[in-house]
Amino acid sequence: MESKAKYIADILKTMSNEHRLLLLCALLEEDLTVSMLTAKTPNITQSAVSQHLSVLRDGGLIDSSKSGREVTYFIKDKRIESLIATLKDNFC
Repeated sequence: MESKAKYIADILKTMSNEHRLLLLCALLEEDLTVSMLTAKTPNITQSAVSQHLSVLRDGGLIDSSKSGREVTYFIKDKRIESLIATLKDNFC
């Protein structure tokens, strides 16, 4: 039980940033590239989007696929999708 609690705490810590939550909400709708995410979140610079995506990827919340020069990001775990959807439904 302690290891599960630590895992959940780590997920919540990774998510605990307004910009990362916005990015996760955008990724909940569809898989997106950095430029597409930047367009959906105009108050976050492209550089900041990339940095936040790195934190989310390092935290295991998202993953990416590469096709040529284009990298597309997506939520890695259906449980994270469910958690984001619950937060979105209740607070947005």
